[in-house]
Amino acid sequence: MQVEIGLISDTHGLLRPGVFGAFEGVEMILHAGDVGGRDVLVELETIAPVRAVYGNTDSPGEPGLAASIDLRIGGLTIHVSHGHELGRPTTERLLAKYQADVIVYGHTHRPLIERSDKRLVVNPGAAGPRRFDLKPSVARLTVVDGHADVQLIYL
Repeated sequence: MQVEIGLISDTHGLLRPGVFGAFEGVEMILHAGDVGGRDVLVELETIAPVRAVYGNTDSPGEPGLAASIDLRIGGLTIHVSHGHELGRPTTERLLAKYQADVIVYGHTHRPLIERSDKRLVVNPGAAGPRRFDLKPSVARLTVVDGHADVQLIYL
């Protein structure tokens, strides 16, 4: 069984039109924080069901935003958090703190895909307002029979 999941982070209140094409056909969207308001989640819901965590610019008590998300999909465990809870999130710090097979985070605005043995660490980059001369991006996570692959998509 193959599952397609859209990964997005750091929208900061802006949902770029390119997200709709990038996430076409996904079964679920995971937002790794700094959402920037309920409107972003409502728009994403028109594509697929959304699960989201809060980031350092969101309100922790905001409806629809969790501190973290832990899922089991296609035989893999997936953890989503913003990353700010680690101060400066790095692959090493994330792997040490969370035991999931796939760790998704945001906060740095820098896209990252790193494998460590069979584990995968993903930052889809920032999909919202352009900052730090980084091109806005999202990612697609494909889970098939206990194996995860991810593709970065620039918007």
